[in-house]
This record gives sequence, C-alpha cells and structure tokens, in this order.
Amino acid sequence: MKKIFFTLSLILTFSVPSVAQYPINPVPFTSVKVSDSFWSPRLKASRDVTVPLAFDKCEETGRYTNFTNAAKCMANPAQEYPDTAWTFTFDDTDPYKTIEGASYLLQTYPKALYHGRPLDKYVDSVIAVIASGQEPDGYLYTARTKAPHKPHSWAGSKRWEKVEVLSHEFYNLGHLLEAACAHYQATGKRNLLDVAIRYADCVCREVGPNEGQAHVVPGHQIAEMGLCKLYVLTKNKKYLDEARYFLDMRGKTQRRDAYSQAHKPVIEQNEAVGHAVRAEYMYSGMADVAALTGDTAYISAIDRIWQNIVEKKYYITGGVGARHDGEAFGANYELPNASAYCETCAQIGNVYTNYRLFLLHGEAKYYDVLERSLYNGVLSGVSIQGDGFFYPNPLSCTAEQQYARKPWFGCACCPSNICRFIPSIPGYVYAVKDNTLFINMFMGNTATMKVGGKSITIKQETLYPNNGDIKMTIVKGGGEFTMKIRIPGWVRGEVVPSDLYSYVDGKKLGYSINVNGTQLTGEGMKLLNLDNGYATIQAKWKKGDVIDIHFDMEPRLVKANDKVEADRNRLAVERGPLVYCAEWPDNSADVSTYLLNARPQLAMGQNIKITPDHEVQSITTDAQVLSVGTDGKLKTADSKLTLIPYYAWDHRGQKGGMDVWLPASVQAASATHVTTEKQKDNGFFK
Repeated sequence: MKKIFFTLSLILTFSVPSVAQYPINPVPFTSVKVSDSFWSPRLKASRDVTVPLAFDKCEETGRYTNFTNAAKCMANPAQEYPDTAWTFTFDDTDPYKTIEGASYLLQTYPKALYHGRPLDKYVDSVIAVIASGQEPDGYLYTARTKAPHKPHSWAGSKRWEKVEVLSHEFYNLGHLLEAACAHYQATGKRNLLDVAIRYADCVCREVGPNEGQAHVVPGHQIAEMGLCKLYVLTKNKKYLDEARYFLDMRGKTQRRDAYSQAHKPVIEQNEAVGHAVRAEYMYSGMADVAALTGDTAYISAIDRIWQNIVEKKYYITGGVGARHDGEAFGANYELPNASAYCETCAQIGNVYTNYRLFLLHGEAKYYDVLERSLYNGVLSGVSIQGDGFFYPNPLSCTAEQQYARKPWFGCACCPSNICRFIPSIPGYVYAVKDNTLFINMFMGNTATMKVGGKSITIKQETLYPNNGDIKMTIVKGGGEFTMKIRIPGWVRGEVVPSDLYSYVDGKKLGYSINVNGTQLTGEGMKLLNLDNGYATIQAKWKKGDVIDIHFDMEPRLVKANDKVEADRNRLAVERGPLVYCAEWPDNSADVSTYLLNARPQLAMGQNIKITPDHEVQSITTDAQVLSVGTDGKLKTADSKLTLIPYYAWDHRGQKGGMDVWLPASVQAASATHVTTEKQKDNGFFK
C-alpha cells in the first residue's frame, strides 16, 4: 500500500489541466498479477533466463562500456575511445529494452534476482551507468559522445545530421522513453525517468518546426510511441506535439522513400509498405496520435493501412513482413511460406498497433488480430526455455535449411525486444471506459481496477489457449457496471477480420456465458446482442459473483484466399487461437510429402513433450505419403499426420522439415524419390 501511495504522489507532481487520454483506458500491468499455467512459465523463463541473458550480453558486448567511455570522454575530451565489438549506433537500446522487461517482471516477481543479487538493485546500477553517459544538456547517444572527434560512421559529423538515415538517435530516444515509463510505473523511482525526460527535452528544443531547429524525422520510427507514452505519464503536451511533428513531417523532409514509409505524408498513406518493423512502429505512433487527439485524418489513415494489412498482407500465424529484401512488406497477397521473413520485432510491432487501435475504437477485431500474432508469430520468436531466438519466422522449412533459433545476434533487436515484450503481457488483459470493463484476454490472473469510479478485484481461472473454459470471480468490491467479454473471431467463424482466410470444414462453434450457475437471466441482469465482437452484460455486481464462459474449441481447417499464390491447393489447421504445423519428429516421412485426404478429419492426439517441462496438445489426421518408386511411378501410402502448435516447432533438432500449409491436392504435393544404387550411378534424380 505504501508503494502504491508513493507512486500516485509522484504522478501528481506532473498533473496539468486538460490532458487528453485514450478513448478507452488500459488497465496497467501493475494492476494484473498473472497466475496462468500457460503464461506463468513464460514469465518465469523471462525472469530466470531471458532477461539475465540479455543483461549478460549487454556486458559481454560492450553495451555498458559505451556509456562509461562516453562519461570518460566528457571528463577528458582529448581522449578517444574505440568502438567495441558488434557495435551499431542503436546498441544503446539493448540495455533500455532489457530494463523495460525487468521492470515489468518486478511487478510479477518483486524479489527477482540477477545472479543472486536483487534484480531491482542491479537495474539501478545499470541506470547509473546509463546516466553517466548523458551530456549536460540531456543529449544521450554514446556513438557520438564517446568519440566526438571521430564519431561512429553512421552518426554524422553533428547531431541529427544522419538521423533520417543511419544514426538512430531518435530510435534510441524512443526505447529509452518506453523503458523509463515502465520502470517508473513499476518502481515509483525517477532515476531513469529523469534521464529520459532530459533527452526528450533536448530533442524538443533542437528538433521541430521553428527557425533554428533541425527539420528532420526519425529514420527508424519508435520515438513517436515513446513520446506519446511520456505525454500520458507526465501530462506535458510538448511531448505529444513532438510526436505529432515527427509524423506530420514524414514525406516532407529529405527522406522520401517507401522503405521508411516517407514516400508520402502519413495521412495520405493507405498501404503497408517498406521495412515492416519501422512501419508497425510508425503505425502504432499514428494510432497513438489519432487516439490522443481525435484527429479524423489520422484515424482514417491508420484505419486504411490496418485494413490493407488484414485483407492482403497478414500471415495466418499473425506475421507481417514477407520479404527478406529490406525486411519489408511485400505486394498485396505476396505471402510466401519458406521465404517468409516475419521478423519477430515486426510481430511485436503488430501487437502494439492493434492494441492502440483497440484503445481508439473499442472493437474486438483488433484483439483478434493481436491474439493471433501473440500466440503464434511472437511466441515462435523465442524458445520455450527463453534462451533461443528467431529473427525471421518462416512457415515452411526443409532439413537442408537447418533452421534453428540462435542464442543471440550481433544485431540484437529481436532478443532484446522479446525481453521487454513478454513480461508486459499482463497489461493487455483488461481495459476500462467509464462504466464499462473490457475482458480482452483469457489467462489466469487477479486484477484490481476502477470501473465507474469504484474499485473491483477480479480473479480469472482458465487453461486457455488449450481449453475454452474461463471462470471469473469477483473477489472484492462491486457495483453497477457493464462487462464486455470478447468473443474471439475464431469462435464466431471468422479467421481474421477479412476474406484473406476462411474456415472450410463446415463447423459452427458456439459459446455460453453463465452467471452464478445460471444462464444470463434474472432481475438486474441483461445479455445484449454481440456488440463489436463483445458479449455485453449489464448488472449490479457484488463480491462472490462468478461468471463462467465456455468457448467450443475444436480443430479447424483453413483455406487462404485464392489470390495468395503460395497457399493455393493447401490447407492449414488451427484450434482456438493456436495455428498448428507438421514437424519432422512427429511424422514418419518428410512432412512436405504428405497429402491430406479429400475430406480431412481432424482429431485431438496425444500430448507431446517438446521440452522436459513443456507438453503440447497434438492434432492428427489421416493422410497419404507420396513417393516415386524405382519404376518411376507415383506411389501413395496411408499414414497418420501429426501436428503441433506452431510456436513449439524447432525445439527438437533440425533433422527434418516443417510446414504450416499442407497440400490438399496433388498440384501442391511433393514426392520422395525412391532410387536404386544403379539409378544413382547412372545419374538419376540429380
């Protein structure tokens, strides 16, 4: 209680009148304590493995040394300090992102340790190192400060000179702001927040529309998101104005290319283009500005771009960014599988964008997209143990590709992004608007929030996503308010909010909601029709009320729009929010040689141990394995095909392949050649 009072008292020091807010208010991560059988192990892996690993790598690769060298150089400007190994101009962000993740974790695990030392104390020591590298006027960018006479080749000869190209000065600012706000919310401490505010103030002074200011925009976006977050926290409108300036000026400065989404002003854009991570960060910033200002031009633009993604550029796994070349969005319906890029950072960015669009519009479809990206595209990016990472996330691979998660990367944006994102999950479960509580995600937790000015504590119990039953209990407080429970698109027969994918098995799933053991009838309680994807319950709630939710959860067959060339004559399998794939350890033949039956029948299979501590529910179906015999004729053999959740693939070695989209006709199928030694000698099948 003392800690909560302390945090609130600090927030009051920022308050000024007439501050804009989101139309819907998020319930912060600090209010939600997760106790979920699916997510708790992930959070524990972040605490015990991922965040400590990231801090270790920051030390090993000279991230901290960059700040201390900057401090030494400010004390002795004649001395120059060389670049450390693996140095990029955005290396400063790796400590920022790791601190952000550690801050979220401290809410779930307040006594967390880092190599036997209290995690909060270690974080404070890292913040002190970061602060030491800040210049007196607030500028914080070690690539220049540690060697002012010979800065990093990407940094330019003076501040902001190459910020639209390679310097990443504003990108670093954005991640610093995100980390500082999270750390302050989690701990009530201002040590990192003050550092971040000083850098933000420096940027606001030196960059903008006025005479004498630099008229530039971020080459790599995210400062827009960070500035909006700082505005919401401090109530200082200049930060929102700076975010708005960065967006308003895009396409009007020297940088005018589609790769960086600067090919035209943002309010004129209507298609997702260019580098997918930069794009999603910019779209998140646009959604922030749209929600915080109500600007109709911004709202129309971000709505158009979102529609383009979900209608034409969105993988069934929730991935975005089809091309390795430029880590970019492809053309409409360009969604290759084996060569899919689907960078982990882009999937995280897609979650950010859809979350903000929900806060703007209050429609369940944004959480449907968010959930698909989260449970598939994002979770694929990190191993279950928390110690391995994908940069791209393909939907198909062969044994020859030897595709595997890596323990780290020289360009470490994806691992450090995972560090900050996974621990933030508790902040996505609930939201509030006036007298309405939104239940957006289903996971075991206990949360306290204010609805209609009254405090309420809810406990949620579930085995979701492996089971469609959710029990919610009001354990404290109550009052008359509306509860909106998201009915996921996959329950309502909608794969995604467009015709890009559709179910083809003819099944119709149902759902039910009971209060205190009975259907929603009785005095003072009314179930309205589905409203924007939500079941809406109006009631006078009291302590002890129990809401039981049931979603039918069956394996489903999915077909892609025929305009997606890579998926023609193929089907995918999913159950609930989880997309499934066929992987080599569970099948007797190369997975690419399986052909689904004409009328595939899906069934739940046995649990499969993926790691020593993690089992998944499998799905099976009868299929045929194709081969070419020694006589050159196509042969088939009946076989059982086993599938596992996509997020769990690549945990058991690289001896074989993986496929999400499975051949449903001979046109899409492959066959293994069965050759004799004589045929090999004669050069057959080379």
